[in-house]
Amino acid sequence: MSNGDSTVPLLAARDLTKAHGRTEALRGASVELRAGEILAVTGTSGSGKSTLLHCLAGIVRPDAGSVTYDGQRLDQLPQKRLSELRRTDFGVVFQFGQLVPELTVLDNVALPLMLAGAARKEAQAAAGEWLERFGVRGQEALRPGELSGGQAQRTALARALVTGPRVVFADEPTGALDSLATEQVMTSLVHTAREAGTAVLLITHDAQVAAYADREVRLSDGAVLPVGVTA
Repeated sequence: MSNGDSTVPLLAARDLTKAHGRTEALRGASVELRAGEILAVTGTSGSGKSTLLHCLAGIVRPDAGSVTYDGQRLDQLPQKRLSELRRTDFGVVFQFGQLVPELTVLDNVALPLMLAGAARKEAQAAAGEWLERFGVRGQEALRPGELSGGQAQRTALARALVTGPRVVFADEPTGALDSLATEQVMTSLVHTAREAGTAVLLITHDAQVAAYADREVRLSDGAVLPVGVTA
């Protein structure tokens, strides 16, 4: 199913609640992401940002509320279908990249394509093109441990985008980087997302990173603050 109406959100959360034990991570959070939009979700540590991302990406189910993706209730889909969406429609990048340490840079980026059934040679060719887009050409034979922090994150972004996802979820993708590497990673992400028409949900506590987004929503104590209100 594909939603061609740009006024209708591609991804929407409505009144989400989620508790981890006795801790309420989300308390009625609602947020919308449109096709091709870069949205920053900001807030202090413990405000519920990562939990919101995990619910929107179908990684965890909310206790209440709804998550709708392209007209379907994401929170009601079986795990098999959610896994398929994370291979085809969704790309996810975490703060420390989570590259497979035993694989080369090239094979890390090619891995999602091979898991989707692509031949190794074809997957590696596509991976090489994405590494070039993110400025990591020439590092293909290295292991992740041999990369700088910025190179590792740009490799992780290439892996997240290699399948042509409609949405990339980036959870503090520059949290472990210095200012120069942060600028390189964010410039690469924004340019490539714009070029591919990919929507990006960007979790960050850094105002300079949030400034790369089209729009910002702020979380406080598990709820989205009204526009113009700061915690």
